[in-house]
Amino acid sequence: MKKKQNVTLKELANALNLSVSTVSRALNDHPDISETTRNKVKQLAEKHNYVPNLFASGFRSHRTHILGVVVPNISHYFTTTVLKGILEEGENLGYRVIISESKNDEKKQSEMLQTMMQFGVDGVLLALSRKTKSVDDILKVINRIPLVMFDKVSSKIPCTQVVINEEEAAYNAVEHLINTGKRRIAIIKETEGSFNSEKRYQGYLRALSEHGLPIDEKIILSTEDISLTKGRMMANILLSLKKRPDAIFAITDSAAIGVIKALNKFKVKVPEEIAVVGFSNSASSTIINPSLTTVDQPGNKIGRTAVKYLIDEIENPKEDATTKTIEIKTNLIVRDSSFKV
Repeated sequence: MKKKQNVTLKELANALNLSVSTVSRALNDHPDISETTRNKVKQLAEKHNYVPNLFASGFRSHRTHILGVVVPNISHYFTTTVLKGILEEGENLGYRVIISESKNDEKKQSEMLQTMMQFGVDGVLLALSRKTKSVDDILKVINRIPLVMFDKVSSKIPCTQVVINEEEAAYNAVEHLINTGKRRIAIIKETEGSFNSEKRYQGYLRALSEHGLPIDEKIILSTEDISLTKGRMMANILLSLKKRPDAIFAITDSAAIGVIKALNKFKVKVPEEIAVVGFSNSASSTIINPSLTTVDQPGNKIGRTAVKYLIDEIENPKEDATTKTIEIKTNLIVRDSSFKV
């Protein structure tokens, strides 16, 4: 079967003996076009299944009303909550969204940014790949269209950045453990190079220091893949120590849930013997037994806020790109893994 070609605006105009601009305005309910003409145009467009060419209209108006989003891992729970906020707020404000995944690879991140530019997006929302070393490609994007960063950001990039106070959130989580009587607190974090992990690690160190607790390298564990499986493995390492920790702070809920699974397997009482705190407030944090104490990282709000700032920059362009940090508040959600009544 021969593939049908999409009817063009010009063909609709010729069929109705109207100008292309009249047909276009009729389809967009322009008040200058009579209701009779608008109905006639819309009926013919519907009959031929007319679909407007966004890129052609964008070329004429210099605006496509499309936003590009590049994230490291599309399946990560926190990322899905951010994306939901982006999609909902983008739609509310009249913009479509194209989402792509860098898979935490700097080269792929650059390719995705280039693809977004080729698609003619009006602006880009970006969460940096963990392994990003050079920001040159990102600076090239900023020179052409607005770009707003969220979650994983860099001080080297002069743009609006929507984040949480990672250090303060981690400090509060560790201080909570100290306030429940824990004194030997382990941390499971990412290997060097992760902006978020380093900030959370600094919060951990500050909490120990301010409360006069010693820092023991044996209970500071790093892994590149901060997953449930790695959380379980790291917990096994901590349990094998002659002097076990009495609490474990994992910088993701996935790793914290892996820790609880390992503790449950070895019949370690949580939180009496070892308390556990995670980070994200994922859906799984309430399913695991005992339920997980965690930092509530409001992804939906982060996504909505990032979109609002990006669209404002698209519709109200400024001369020079400047760094502006928008901080979203977090809360510690205390559950059974760290506190028993």
